[in-house]
Formats: sequence, structure tokens, C-alpha cells
Amino acid sequence: MKVAVTGATGFVGSRLVERLQTQGNQVLILTRNGERARRVFPSSAFPNLEIVTYAPREYGAWEQSLSGCDGVVNLAGESIAEGRWTPERKQAIIDSRKLGTQRLVEAIAKANPKPSVLVNASAIGYYGTSETATFEETSTPGRDFLAQVCQVWEAEAQKVKDAGVRLVIIRTGIVLGMGGALAKMLPPFQLFAGGPIGSGRQWFSWIHREDLVNLILQALTREEMEGVFNGTAPNPVPMAEFCQTLGQVLNRPSWLPVPDFALELLLGDGAKVVLEGQQVLPKRTLASGFQFQYPNLKQALESILSQA
Repeated sequence: MKVAVTGATGFVGSRLVERLQTQGNQVLILTRNGERARRVFPSSAFPNLEIVTYAPREYGAWEQSLSGCDGVVNLAGESIAEGRWTPERKQAIIDSRKLGTQRLVEAIAKANPKPSVLVNASAIGYYGTSETATFEETSTPGRDFLAQVCQVWEAEAQKVKDAGVRLVIIRTGIVLGMGGALAKMLPPFQLFAGGPIGSGRQWFSWIHREDLVNLILQALTREEMEGVFNGTAPNPVPMAEFCQTLGQVLNRPSWLPVPDFALELLLGDGAKVVLEGQQVLPKRTLASGFQFQYPNLKQALESILSQA
């Protein structure tokens, strides 16, 4: 296959590109920063890779590069977990997804020949937060800012169906791997100062990075997969259990609670993702026949931290 990827230098995208390359696929990277992409993906290690610099919200010559691609994976978007959510930053978070996806969908529609599938990222923020409710792919959206972001993002992706292109939307939970959210949670535990974050009662819906990449790869190749799939492991846990399990795997205590304000200092308003959780189950994902390599948290953390 020839697959175009946006957000390729990110935590999930970089691993996806590695896996696509290993499988012998051609990869086209659409990136705002060509220099950085060339550092992450040196040509000596990635011979089947093409890097195209683009401005995701603008029309340009980059659109022509999608002609002849078999599939597109859209992972691009302004980081939610960095810094305060000022009005300007909130707008940037929405626009990067709304306008970036809008331009990408228009380019797919104009491509000749067209890609047959768009795999578009979204997030479980779509459902809003709750300590008591359980959410699956058919659940109604929430009403907070992140739910609004996800609805706008998905609405733009839906338009690709007008061009006869199959659409798969993956609503991801908190992705665990060496890096990402876990990298920010590890230091207190390594210093024997780890413990429950916030109330500890909030739900932590997670997925191992390898499982998420496998789900994206399956979505690219399985023609019967269409619509929304939750990118979350089948066994979400309360935050207190997550921290206790992390302490066990690290052989460190989990006793010192991390107060809300400390996490807000570290993550800014992005702390809401961790402080206010939701219990999300991958009902359609499992029904599609997808098999999780890491369905349980302890097994996932042991796999990740054994590589540290």
C-alpha cells in the first residue's frame, strides 16, 4: 500500500510510520516541519518514505501528492495537554482539527485516483466525563470543551464519505508507551513520591500504543470496518488502581496523593483529561474481530517499562 500520514512525527504517528515501513508499504508524510521529519525518519532507515511539507489549513501543491495513495491516516492536531486553555489556545485546538481535516478531505476528494479510506483520529473526550456512566461507540456526546472539539473534528471527517471514500474514526483513550502521558506520571513514582492523582475515583480509559497502531493498520486494510471505533483497552480502571498498579510494576510505593493543583501546574488545563475521567468500552472494536495484545493494565505497563 501507499499510505499518507499527517501527525507522523508525534507519539502515535512515529510508531505507525515504523510499522508501515516494516510491512513494506510506501509512506507519504505530510508535515509542517520537513526538517524535523527528516531527523525523525532518516532516509537510510526509511527508504520507502516521501516527505511533503504543507500548511494544513491552506491549499497548495501538497494536495496533488494524495493522488495514487491507497489510504490516509489523519493524526494531526494542536496538543491538548500543553499549557493553559486561554480563549486563543482553545480556538487553535479547534481550528487545527476543523480546518486541517477540512482541507485534507477536500484534497482527498480531488485526488485522481482517490484513496479508498480515511482513518481519522478523534478522542474519548467526545463522551464528556463521568464517574458513574459507561460509554461505548453509540453513546451521545458530552457538552464540555473537549466534547465540542471532537464533534467538530468528526463532522469534518464525515464529509469524505461524499467522495465515496470509506471513513474510520478512532476515538482514542490515554495512549500508554515510553513517552506521552506516562512519561509525565513516572518521575514522582521513581522518586518514591507517587500516588493517586486527584480523587482517584475518576476512570482511566487507556490503550497500549502498539494496540492503537494495530487498530489503525487493521482499519486501513479491512474494508468492512467503517464508522466509529473506540481506541481503548477493554479493561479501564479507576485512577487509584492505575497508580497502584504503576507502583507495583515499578516496585515503588503508591501512597502520596498528587493534588489537583500540582497536576494543573504540570499539564495546565490539559489536566482535565486526567482529573475528570470516563469509563469507555471498545464494544464495536471487539465486535470487528480486533484482538488486543495488551487488554490488561499490569501486562501493558510491564511491557512498556521493561524497555526503559
